[in-house]
Amino acid sequence: MTNKYKISELAKDFNIKSKDLITILTDITGTEKKSGGVLGEEEIGLVFTYLTKKNSVKNFDEYFAMGAENREKAKKAREEEKNKKLLEQMAILEQLKAAAAAQNGESAPEPKKEEKKAPEKKETKKAEAPKKEEPKPEKKEKPAKAQPQPEKQQEKKTEEKPQPKMADKKEEKKPEVKPEKKADAPKAEEKPAKTEHKPSDPNPFVSKKKDKKPGEAPNRGPAEIRHVDTRTSNINIDKYNEKYESIAPANSMKDNYSRKQKIKQKSQDYKRPQGAKRETEADKMRRMQLERIKKTPITVTVGDEITVGELAAAMKKTAAEVIKELLKLGMMTTVNQVIDYDTAEIVVTEMGAKIERAVVVTIEEQIMDDTEDNAENLKPRSPVVVVMGHVDHGKTSLLDAIRDTAVTDTEAGGITQHIGAYRVNCNGNDITFLDTPGHAAFTSMRQRGAMATDIAVLVVAADDGIMPQTIEAINHAKAAKVQIIVAINKMDKPEANPDRIMQQLTEHELVPEEWGGDVICVPVSAKTHMGIDNLLENILLVAEMMELKANPDRRAKGIVIEARLDKGRGPVASLLVQNGTLNSGDIIVAGTSVGRVRVMTNENGVEVKTAGPSVPVEITGLAETPNAGDVFDAVSDERLARQLVEQRKQKIKEEIFNAKQKVTLDNLFQNLSEGELKELNIIVKADVQGSVEAVRENLVKLSNDEVRVCVIHGGVGAVNESDVMLAQTSNAIIVGFNVRPDAVAQAAAERDGVDMRMYRVIYDCIEEIEAAMKGMLAPKYRENQMATIEVRTVYKISNVGTVAGCYVTNGKVTRACEIRVVREGIVIYEDKIDSLRRFKDDVKEVAQGYECGISLEKFADIKEGDIFEAFIMEEYRD
Repeated sequence: MTNKYKISELAKDFNIKSKDLITILTDITGTEKKSGGVLGEEEIGLVFTYLTKKNSVKNFDEYFAMGAENREKAKKAREEEKNKKLLEQMAILEQLKAAAAAQNGESAPEPKKEEKKAPEKKETKKAEAPKKEEPKPEKKEKPAKAQPQPEKQQEKKTEEKPQPKMADKKEEKKPEVKPEKKADAPKAEEKPAKTEHKPSDPNPFVSKKKDKKPGEAPNRGPAEIRHVDTRTSNINIDKYNEKYESIAPANSMKDNYSRKQKIKQKSQDYKRPQGAKRETEADKMRRMQLERIKKTPITVTVGDEITVGELAAAMKKTAAEVIKELLKLGMMTTVNQVIDYDTAEIVVTEMGAKIERAVVVTIEEQIMDDTEDNAENLKPRSPVVVVMGHVDHGKTSLLDAIRDTAVTDTEAGGITQHIGAYRVNCNGNDITFLDTPGHAAFTSMRQRGAMATDIAVLVVAADDGIMPQTIEAINHAKAAKVQIIVAINKMDKPEANPDRIMQQLTEHELVPEEWGGDVICVPVSAKTHMGIDNLLENILLVAEMMELKANPDRRAKGIVIEARLDKGRGPVASLLVQNGTLNSGDIIVAGTSVGRVRVMTNENGVEVKTAGPSVPVEITGLAETPNAGDVFDAVSDERLARQLVEQRKQKIKEEIFNAKQKVTLDNLFQNLSEGELKELNIIVKADVQGSVEAVRENLVKLSNDEVRVCVIHGGVGAVNESDVMLAQTSNAIIVGFNVRPDAVAQAAAERDGVDMRMYRVIYDCIEEIEAAMKGMLAPKYRENQMATIEVRTVYKISNVGTVAGCYVTNGKVTRACEIRVVREGIVIYEDKIDSLRRFKDDVKEVAQGYECGISLEKFADIKEGDIFEAFIMEEYRD
């Protein structure tokens, strides 16, 4: 928006003539302007600069002295004007006295001619009427010369001619009362001659009609003594007094200046010059300045930067006023232009407001509640216990013994490869258990489990002793500053030696209570349930001593235990609420993922609406799969939450970009030599995010001097076509962990020659990749895909078990085939065929396009929609 200003208006503001301003513009710009033209911002700035330089002074003392001289001159001029007016008034009074004396001297010898004297008085009054505009003595002498001829009838005609003029001036509203106005006119003149009016009333009234100048106002008060000769004529004075009282009552003459005058029905500004009605720009600015001083100053809060429009709105001013103030500072700005805090401070101060610096509040501070809880709001909560230890030392079996379940049977190779959360009730008190993997590949999982818990149960096999992962678990627990309870497992074995375990614990600064330390050691047996109750009692005892408390009456805050991508439900996250209460429908932010809690289930798969402190739940509704170990917060504003997530993503991108090593002269030769290295690109796909991280970390560790392993992509879910396309482009191998490729990806891999390797146990994955890197890969068996079978119906038959009604969609299934159960791209179980039937007959094989019934040896949790992959392991040599 361009601000423009008229030349005439600008000239009035500068108090100069338009011609002078046009001359200045012509000298500056070289082009001639018209008085009605407009000026732009640049031209106004040039005029400002020119006038500023022209009117600048070198010494302010001289400038102030000039002002004092001007004030003295103005004061003297006002005094002279006042004296001049007083002299004029005195001269008028002297003339009136002389005229009155002359009338008194001539009218005395003719007392009988009253009828002719009346018109003479009117004539004198009419002759004096023009004196209202210009009170000069020459005009007042003329009626005195006309008075010696009162007997002629022609004078009446001449006296009646100016009568309409008086009527025009005085009688605007009542033209029909002209005869009475004729009497009024002489009434004012008869006072110096022969009128019988009171001497104090008429003069101030007449003088007020002549001039409304403030200098003549005091003449209203003093009264002149006039002598009226009533011996030669009979005048009805009461008639004139009554008429005068009707025109100007005494009440209206008391205070004509302090209240509105009601004598005339005209405005007091009727005779004011027309130009005076318009308020000049200088007067307007002066009035606005006084109003700003009277008003209470507005306080404006400004951050590091603010736009001109926002600043004007905060001060309740127009943007034009702020722009004008900035123009005084030499800044040409627009409404949307950004100014800094220092400039805004000057503008706000100049405009009579106060300014405060805004405190920068991050999005986290706005939407997340990180205030400390008051002691009266805290309530006891159940302890969170993590079970840690070396692989195959019996952690999951110990939890099974506590829960009386058989989790171990459903895990591949009997190895825990996910993090699980369970809730157990013991003697009326709840305990939340977290089960972590013991394999070396799952270091980050154990670390997350230790950071999220209160008590760590360290499981050590009595027959095996402390192993590398046991030492790692001890270090994680110490770093997390959690209380450690040692469970010496497998006490049912004859070679169990708990004393050796205690001796080994002391080597790692864990002194048992039996030996005078503070570490509780409990001998247990997951197989025989020995010592389980004692272990639970010790856990509750330690928790009671720790006085674990939380505030359930605030927004939830906790940690992501595990996350995965479900084909039907989308991203699924296992959360552990550490403080507050998580409600269904809450907006949560977990790392770089945001969403609303849609469905929330507990560890038993039952849908719940709320989850308090120390309660593990599984939720759906997130936009993306969060990383295991991310802290989640329930927030108040979804829009700000999405902005926060975008900021975090951008920060991660910047960190990745900055982490890349830049080429310098120092590392140039090193980079050139590294060009000879062989790189093995790998794409990792797993069922949960924690497994992706574990596989990625362990594969990267396999790099050596000759071959470098690069995990170019890692994700959750089944292998899809985009993974195959990426592998083809980057010449990579796809490693799947507990997942299977879909049909499109399988066909694309066969077509493009992409190597896909699927594993269920991380041992096999690491060992095979390591052997391939060393050039010693010589597999003896390979998987031969035989058929793909779709489960359409499930039958529960007594004495037989679960039978799957299947349809062979591809290939041929035989009795010798092994079956891999795949549900939504996730491998559920691998088993052998127990029976293969067509209707009631046992068959050896079923070809493509036929239906059959299949029952498995161990696995019975078959559901409609499952996919059976039939395969055989065949030996081969390169």
